[in-house]
Amino acid sequence: MTKTPDHHNGERVIEIAPSILPCDFGRLGEELAALEEAGVDRIHWDVMDGVFVPNITIGAPVITSCRRYSTLPYEVHLMIVDPERYVAEFVDAGCELITVHAEATRHLHRTLGLIKSLGARAGVALNPATPLSAVEHVMDELDVLMIMTVNPGFGGQHYIEAMDAKILAAVALREATNPLVKIEVDGGVSEETLAGCVMNGAEILVSGSALLAHRGHLLAAVNNFHQLAQEAFTQRAR
Repeated sequence: MTKTPDHHNGERVIEIAPSILPCDFGRLGEELAALEEAGVDRIHWDVMDGVFVPNITIGAPVITSCRRYSTLPYEVHLMIVDPERYVAEFVDAGCELITVHAEATRHLHRTLGLIKSLGARAGVALNPATPLSAVEHVMDELDVLMIMTVNPGFGGQHYIEAMDAKILAAVALREATNPLVKIEVDGGVSEETLAGCVMNGAEILVSGSALLAHRGHLLAAVNNFHQLAQEAFTQRAR
């Protein structure tokens, strides 16, 4: 399959960010290299503490050890309580975007300021039940606003369709406050759901199980994701 160009002013319009959750952690370096070769845009690291979400994954040392296997941007999604305690470690590990949950930090504005002060980009994730009002007064500090379209904690969940309206509302909030913020969607993003996400305004798509299910032909799968995203973006722009 030929990759369809989907760049604007030298930058990709819609980015595909595979989650590492479904990866074989015994072959993580190889998996990362394969994803980069297949043409994904960034690597999405899910960090869980077993407290904020009912699962435990990895910490900064694992990301540090894997930095050499890929030249792609690394973003980390901190599903942990009081993430400000560990922000510096993940920046040092090579993550250029640090995303924290509004529900997990007492002083969101301060935490975002800390991320920026360390030279990284700052993101905030919102659980499905968390209203956009939770970030309304920190939009000036944001680079990325992540809308969770599943309840965080496990991969392979089904997309919550009620989040379509929330993505649309997030775009409206972005346009009214800080047009430079990118909208990211995480959870249940697949060949069946990604076009709807893009049509609603998403610009970064996190996909785990749906993308890694095609390990035997990753290049074709990534090309297909990009093509579907570009088609949806073109339709949205009309």
